[in-house]
Amino acid sequence: MRAGAAVIYIVDDDMSARIAAGRLLRASGYQVSLHESANDLLGKLPAFGRGCILLDVQMPGFSGPQLQEQLSKMGCFLPIIFLTGHGDIQGSVRAIKAGAEDFLTKPVTKKVLIETIERALRHYDETHERNARLGTFRELFSKLTPREREVFALVVRGKLNKQIAYDLGTSERTIKAHRHNIMEKFKVNSLAELVSIAENIGALTGSLGS
Repeated sequence: MRAGAAVIYIVDDDMSARIAAGRLLRASGYQVSLHESANDLLGKLPAFGRGCILLDVQMPGFSGPQLQEQLSKMGCFLPIIFLTGHGDIQGSVRAIKAGAEDFLTKPVTKKVLIETIERALRHYDETHERNARLGTFRELFSKLTPREREVFALVVRGKLNKQIAYDLGTSERTIKAHRHNIMEKFKVNSLAELVSIAENIGALTGSLGS
């Protein structure tokens, strides 16, 4: 079974290729959404869930790479698999650098297509899980008190309790209590785990508001 009821969005101006790919993927257990152009997909933009996009490179109007750029600006990060009838090494390199999952040249075998889609879906799952974790960490950070945020910022930068106490003009005992509360709130048992969280949410670079 294709877990999570994945939807494969096929965007191709070649109707016969679009329909053939749709039939193949439905027979393989996927849900399929067919679109004749980039504008057609954008005009019927769904609330994207688990899935990926099979995207032709050369189409009237928006090209495949232009659609890739537009979707990125819109915050849609479904994995994109480019399909093209024209082998283009430079184009494939640009697409991959821009975040495409893969770049396949037509005709592509069922085995290669399914393997590529499954890899893209694993990538989607990993990204979704990572973003969910980051969302949880950011929410926990937002619930720290102002003083706990100050202590957090100094702890993850490697300062000792007595140094933090001196910097903040309080007692080492108070800092130990704040540190314990922070570890409890983030449900971690080690400084290394806390530092990892700080790095992931941007607390070490200052990109996360305090």
